[in-house]
Amino acid sequence: MYFAALLARTEDGWEASDTELDDVETLSDLAELAREASDDDTVIVFIEQEDAWFGIVRIEGEEDPRIYVSDGAAAARSSYGEMLTRELLGDDLDDLVDDLDDLDLDGTEDGEPLDADADEDDEAGSVAAEAVPAAPVGDRLILADLGMSAEDLLALDTDALSEIADALGAAEVLEAVR
Repeated sequence: MYFAALLARTEDGWEASDTELDDVETLSDLAELAREASDDDTVIVFIEQEDAWFGIVRIEGEEDPRIYVSDGAAAARSSYGEMLTRELLGDDLDDLVDDLDDLDLDGTEDGEPLDADADEDDEAGSVAAEAVPAAPVGDRLILADLGMSAEDLLALDTDALSEIADALGAAEVLEAVR
């Protein structure tokens, strides 16, 4: 289960709205959704999957989005997290998947018959997900100028989005949409 919210910084403070990610397939889709929420102001997109991982995407005007993911390996196993980790790791992740395609991942020795139930694509995908660091990935300074240092961001564990919103001065507006 995902929770996703947008926090838009305006002249009057932070405004929050929960959001559906059903139509989001790429980072560009996510950035477009955030830009619709606020023209030129800072927009923070929070995505959380049941305390397994959280992601932050920061969009400011037409600048490229900045991304932080709390646990790359956990995120890579989910659709929205995979989108973010692929954006962060880019060619490195694509190269890894290409290298894995060349390996014998079916668990058999050369010449042994392949189990009819084995799906090589699933195995390659799971190995690729395991190769993503089980650690934070992305821009650790994503919120530094808004009141949350890299050290504080890295120290977050459970209920991270509430702690981030509190540091930004947006806890009440985030809780209103939760």
